[in-house]
Amino acid sequence: MGRKAKFDGTQVPTGRGKKVKKQSDPTFPQGVLVKDINKLSRRQKQRLQKKLLKQQQPQKNTKIKNILKKEENSKEKQIQLKNEENISKKLKKKNEKKFKSAINNNYQNEDDEEEADDNITDVHMEQDEEDMDDDSDQMHLAAKLKKSKQKFLNNTKGDSEENTKILLKKKENSKKQIQLKSEKNISKKLKKKKEKKFKSAINNNYQNEDDEEEDDDNITDVQMEQDEEDMDDDDQLHFAAKFKKSKQKFLNNAESDSEEMTFSEEEFIDDEQIECNEETDNKSDDDDLLPIEKINKKLKKKKQEEEKYAQEEMDNMIAHQSVFSFPTEEELANVTNLKDIQQRIRDVIIVLSDFKRLREKNRSRSEYTELLRRDLCTYYSYNNFLMEKLMQIFPLDELLEFLEASEVERPMTIRTNTLKTRRRDLAEALISRGVNLDPIGKWTKVGLVVYSSQVPMGATPEYLAGHYIIQGAASFLPVMVLEPRENERILDMCAAPGGKTSHIAALMKNTGILFANDVNKDRLKAVVGNLHRIGVVNSIICNYDGRQFPTIMKGFDRVLLDAPCTGTGVIAKDLSVKTNKEEVDIQRCCTLQRELLLAAIDCVNARSETGGIIVYSTCSILPEENEWIIDYALKKRNVKLLPTGLEFGADGFTSYRQHRFHPSLKLTKRYYPHVHNMYGFFVAKLKKFSNVIPNQ
Repeated sequence: MGRKAKFDGTQVPTGRGKKVKKQSDPTFPQGVLVKDINKLSRRQKQRLQKKLLKQQQPQKNTKIKNILKKEENSKEKQIQLKNEENISKKLKKKNEKKFKSAINNNYQNEDDEEEADDNITDVHMEQDEEDMDDDSDQMHLAAKLKKSKQKFLNNTKGDSEENTKILLKKKENSKKQIQLKSEKNISKKLKKKKEKKFKSAINNNYQNEDDEEEDDDNITDVQMEQDEEDMDDDDQLHFAAKFKKSKQKFLNNAESDSEEMTFSEEEFIDDEQIECNEETDNKSDDDDLLPIEKINKKLKKKKQEEEKYAQEEMDNMIAHQSVFSFPTEEELANVTNLKDIQQRIRDVIIVLSDFKRLREKNRSRSEYTELLRRDLCTYYSYNNFLMEKLMQIFPLDELLEFLEASEVERPMTIRTNTLKTRRRDLAEALISRGVNLDPIGKWTKVGLVVYSSQVPMGATPEYLAGHYIIQGAASFLPVMVLEPRENERILDMCAAPGGKTSHIAALMKNTGILFANDVNKDRLKAVVGNLHRIGVVNSIICNYDGRQFPTIMKGFDRVLLDAPCTGTGVIAKDLSVKTNKEEVDIQRCCTLQRELLLAAIDCVNARSETGGIIVYSTCSILPEENEWIIDYALKKRNVKLLPTGLEFGADGFTSYRQHRFHPSLKLTKRYYPHVHNMYGFFVAKLKKFSNVIPNQ
């Protein structure tokens, strides 16, 4: 037998190995070959222990139950004894009271001194009963009771038979009195209900009476209620007389205004009967319905009640709302606080929403709109021209939302370069570097929103390696609408700084030919840098005026025109747009955009097998730069509008103020910062169906 090999790094000694020893005979433990009958295994011992425990448990349980039963029985006996003692005490007290009442009735005609003494003794006896706990006090009380009993017996020896008859009569009279009292109480309750209804009706009609009379009536009512609770039968008769007098006084005071009374007892009765009938009808209907239908019925009732309350609250709010007063010229000139302007903007919008009811007399709508425009310009620091344009585009409520959203920059978004990586891998790499991000939405598979990052997003190794590019979410849309395919000739007429160009190349998978053109030579440097970093190989960068490009080259399958514009959709990026833009700037942009769009259409080959598509986009929200330009192109060239294929976005305008556009402009898409959480944008997709230029 050789040496065993070891792989843990230890050195194995060299030389001869040990000689093999002869194997001895096998040895087995006791009880394997021949089972020991007397010995139990470990498992058998456990089973025996469990059986013994089960036998012992019911015995313990029975003992515990017996102890608990004994304790409960002892407690019940104690409670019964206490109850019996209390009952016996109460019976003794009742007998003593009866005895005292009998003594008082038989000795009514005695002298005043004797009655006074008896009353004093009775009072002492009652006090002693309540306060005494010792046996000595109780003996003293018993002696006093015996003395009073002996006096009573000595004085009533001759008249014992008459007294017994009197007592029996008194018992019968007491029973009758109890019945009469119960009947009187019922009648009183009914009278009280009627009187309360009557009083409530009267109080509703007589709220403007003098304070003195109201105080007197309240005092009398309180006294009457207290008297009803505390008085005996004789006092109750006195109370009834008082109540009649007060009623007569009230009626005499109310004679002058009797014609104005609208409530009566008969009307109350009729209302109650109607309610009862309605309830019975509802119950009969509910019995026929299923339980689900009953629940649905209840929910509908609740909804109706809530709607009523909400409407009432709205009416009250509008009724109590302070009416806006038009400011004077001095107040407008001497404004120092922006909060006052903000409040005035809200007030004017409320007035314009319900102009007929809330406006001041001799004030026109144009005055209010002029005031609103002036306040908006001062509060948001816009020039008058641009604010007027925005007021024409948006309703007033939406205008405020747009202005507020334009003050805040949209969240940073990045686009994954699918030529080098996948979005999942990129997200994992950036999360490991401390970047907080999420996918933009379902509409894109390459976009990511960056909420926060510990590292600058333009200096990460992934950015330098070309795995992603920082690009706005709205800039994804034109390329998605263009839908570039492999092995096509595509032109990006205004390519700088290269974000959309690199996106087109990624969708083409570096096949075909991509022409990136821009007028500005300095801006083309950024295009070159981005395309090199991202790894685009199929691009040709050229520097021509886009209006002259059809004279240089034609026959493209697809053309993307991201036209230069005023930038009214990206005000948060460039705040100078608020004050710089005038009507002349818009006219210049419009003429340039028309010429560029016609040149882009001319560059496309209508006979292309896969394309013939032109996409026009701007980062402006003004109709002069968007719908007007497309409407002009539809008239001048053989093109038609196609659906963009985007699932979200607002439809384009078919009418704007006095202008009417082609109905197919509904197929275009608009994007707003306050609605879609991206910069303002416009996208349109055109299809060229003939290379012939009309009217030429």
